[in-house]
Amino acid sequence: MILIGASGHAKVIIDILEKQDIKVDFLVDANPAIKELQSYKVILESDFNIDAINEEVIVTIGSNHIRKKVAESLKAEYGWAIHPSAILGDDVSIGQGAVIMAGAIINSSSSIGNHAIINTSCSIDHDCTLEDYVHVSPNATLCGTILVGEGTHIGAGATIIPNISIGKWVTIGAGAVIIENVPDHAVVVGNPGRIIKYND
Repeated sequence: MILIGASGHAKVIIDILEKQDIKVDFLVDANPAIKELQSYKVILESDFNIDAINEEVIVTIGSNHIRKKVAESLKAEYGWAIHPSAILGDDVSIGQGAVIMAGAIINSSSSIGNHAIINTSCSIDHDCTLEDYVHVSPNATLCGTILVGEGTHIGAGATIIPNISIGKWVTIGAGAVIIENVPDHAVVVGNPGRIIKYND
């Protein structure tokens, strides 16, 4: 496995892959000052030729916007990382390049999009659909039958009640409680959640 991005997020994914007994070949990063991460070699982005390799790739960048830009720029076969302590229900689908971290629970008939991040100890209940590049932060709770649009970031400890639709590229603040549908690009904070602005 080759990892694109050598940051703290990559450290967590390295740990998951090691626990899955998946070999990490090396990492790629744009920062020439980073030569090694967790004892793995880091290759400078300008020296990396994706067309010359056959290994699977994960984009290990936490920013949803940057992760999308990088993933769409590469012609690669994408793998995924699923921590052994994660619990996946029946008929759960996991997209290419997605990562599922320690203690996460994804219940029956839910769908996780490409390059999504399901972070530590979050809970996603039945029949939820998370589109591509979504990031669900640690300890967030998504109750049943929730739609989360592309690129949305759900903050740590946020709670979303059942049957809610959240738009694309939304930011849900840490600890927010979402009881109404949220439109595209909104920034929502508080309990109950309120829109305070819209992302550009």
